[in-house]
Amino acid sequence: MGYGHSDLVRPHIVEPVTLKILVAGGFGVGKTTLVGAVSEIRPLRTEELLTEAGRPVDDIAGVESKTTTTVAMDFGRITLREDLVLYLFGTPGQDRFWFLWDELATGALGAVVLADTRRLEDCFAAIDYFERRDIAFTVAVNCFQDADRYPEDSVRDALDLDPGTPVVLCDARERESVKHVLISVVEHAMLATAPRG
Repeated sequence: MGYGHSDLVRPHIVEPVTLKILVAGGFGVGKTTLVGAVSEIRPLRTEELLTEAGRPVDDIAGVESKTTTTVAMDFGRITLREDLVLYLFGTPGQDRFWFLWDELATGALGAVVLADTRRLEDCFAAIDYFERRDIAFTVAVNCFQDADRYPEDSVRDALDLDPGTPVVLCDARERESVKHVLISVVEHAMLATAPRG
């Protein structure tokens, strides 16, 4: 009994490219929610309860209903295509945890800076961080129900962003909305790293 040609052909297995994306922004802007909305695995979360001891350093103005905070990172994974997998690392939002950002940023292709128009100044530090390290990022405005809506160009002007930096409106609770944000980050980062010539 011999083997036919079709017996020797192995199925084509695609090794996916894996890319690291950071999710940053101010305290209570929705980073944990964004990672959880899109992750195909159960997200790793390092959330702890807010305490009285943290009250002097955790400004909950505008997010009074927030009861927990990320103290290390959030982690999730999403397969955008058969050959493209994103690993998402949500950064902690408070100043006292920024020492973790350098470690999390190592090897990152790009980042999402999540913004809340009610507290737009809270994302300045994240924008500055990625600009100084030349890490491509997209600003994603999380459209909270009670927040005023502004055109993308108005947000770009308010944040003094470079014209090429994408600004997208999103709902951090909605998978498809978050996927749109992540595709924007990947496309922007690929353009930013493409050789010019």
